[in-house]
Amino acid sequence: MPESPRPDDACPDDLTALPAAVLFDMDGTLVDTEQLWWQAAAELAEELGHQLTDADAPEVLGQAVEHTAAHLHRASGTDLPEAELAHRLGESFADKVAAETVPRPGALALLTALREAGVPTALVSASPRRVVDLVLSSLGRDWFAVTLAAEDTVRTKPAPDPYLAAAERLGLAPAACLAVEDTPTGVTSAVAAGCAVLAVPSMPVPMPEGDRITLLTSLEQADLALLGKLSAAPVG
Repeated sequence: MPESPRPDDACPDDLTALPAAVLFDMDGTLVDTEQLWWQAAAELAEELGHQLTDADAPEVLGQAVEHTAAHLHRASGTDLPEAELAHRLGESFADKVAAETVPRPGALALLTALREAGVPTALVSASPRRVVDLVLSSLGRDWFAVTLAAEDTVRTKPAPDPYLAAAERLGLAPAACLAVEDTPTGVTSAVAAGCAVLAVPSMPVPMPEGDRITLLTSLEQADLALLGKLSAAPVG
């Protein structure tokens, strides 16, 4: 993975190369809900006699409810239907989000800077619409020109469909957009769609590497000049 540019290296001229749009993941990227999702999955897994470990992370982090429910069904060997597990998992997660929605450090500042610069933004989530709407009621709906939830595409992350749909709704080519993600599943989705990606992990998991993937430890390190550099990076 190429060394991440530092905001200190940016110059004002870079602002002329802003991305056509910035497409944000929600859970763990803009709001601190990835931990809540893991907690909901861990609690259900424990009820089923399965202990979540790092080995389960690829099947939980950034994944849709149905995907994680299917994984818990296989891992636990339960006789309960997958649909029931998905329902219980979704209800638990929604309850936790309703009780606690906290913006990630730097998220609101970056959204504000993009709005002031006239750069459109989209919310691209693998969470159900119910959860997306709960977060938007707290975070604010008017930050985004487009919002997509798990139900809005036939396939969700890690397939490219959500990011392709967001770019299409904005009338833009995916390659002109910058995606901001926190999980390997989300990064894989955005890269497959053709977006440049800023990866800001919310949990300590290995990230995919690539010429158009840049890793930061916090959105507090991101500014308009940095986004301009990332969006202008050549495809290769």
